[in-house]
Amino acid sequence: MTNIKIAIIGVGRWGVHLLRNFLAHPHVSVVAILDHHPEQLAAVKQQFNLDENVLLTTDWQAVKQIPQVTAVVIVTPAITHYDLIKDALQQGYHVLAEKPLTIDPEECRELCHLAEHQHLILMVDQTYLFNPAVKRGQTVVQEGQLGTLRYGYATRTHLGPVRQDVDALWDLAIHDIAIFNNWLGKLPVQVQGTGTVWLQEGEKELIPPTPALADLVWIKLTYPDNFQAYIHLCWLNPDKQRRLGVVGSKGTLIFDEMSPASPLTLIHGEFENQGNSFIPINQKQEVLEIEKAEPLKQVCDSFVNCVLTNTPSLISSGWVGRELVEILAALTASLNQGGKSIKISNSY
Repeated sequence: MTNIKIAIIGVGRWGVHLLRNFLAHPHVSVVAILDHHPEQLAAVKQQFNLDENVLLTTDWQAVKQIPQVTAVVIVTPAITHYDLIKDALQQGYHVLAEKPLTIDPEECRELCHLAEHQHLILMVDQTYLFNPAVKRGQTVVQEGQLGTLRYGYATRTHLGPVRQDVDALWDLAIHDIAIFNNWLGKLPVQVQGTGTVWLQEGEKELIPPTPALADLVWIKLTYPDNFQAYIHLCWLNPDKQRRLGVVGSKGTLIFDEMSPASPLTLIHGEFENQGNSFIPINQKQEVLEIEKAEPLKQVCDSFVNCVLTNTPSLISSGWVGRELVEILAALTASLNQGGKSIKISNSY
């Protein structure tokens, strides 16, 4: 099978893990690593004992001079994604981008159309969608094992890091929204968001003013069949939680990353009507077996396969990335309007 030549753009906290996976991939040659911090380049050269033939550079133009680069992996701040991805696609490179795809739905739409026009792969690293527990959860929900779906809930809290470029919504919500969309096989048609600011109030007197960055955010997503999902996000709560549930008439499916036993549990239980009483029946807890696999490795394997076959990702294409950005943008509008319900068209 043909090897593809990949350049990694950004080797910070997350980029290092992508680099590790692509260096180990049997059908990939990492030919260049770009980072604006020379100390990061020196660190990865030592950590991975990189071959002298791998270009280490702080200059994007230098990467473009390498012949036969097949694809680039972009792991830089979201505000830089649009320009980098557009330039990469115009150069004829396939692209794997860290989430979010960009911070603007219209930019996402433009990039997706550009990738299609160039017959190139544009894929977003939504790592959770490649998590074996999330994949198994999708099967449980879509096979109807929960009965009639009623509502969903999620909590994502921790104590830092506190971002200074985006609020807790943009920092944290994309993971749980992606899982709900994936499990339900649908997109929300209406959203609401409210937030509280304690740490960074913003500077209104500056031109342009800097926005207040919400530390605590509450979200409601409403899907076409009126299924509603509620999400709690906070980066100043030392009670670290990574927990998501979907409730149905026959049970509840829990995805809990912090669980020492298993991340995925199916809690059976339903009501039997006896006169004016509702009697709980069929109650039991089932720990679901999960395939052992590193989700990020699954992302990298999928991207390589998409490039080699020139087939868009069925799980995390650029269009999936655009859908998520459109939801986040609508939630931002709701936050800015004090929790007003915002409808989403989901138009392409």
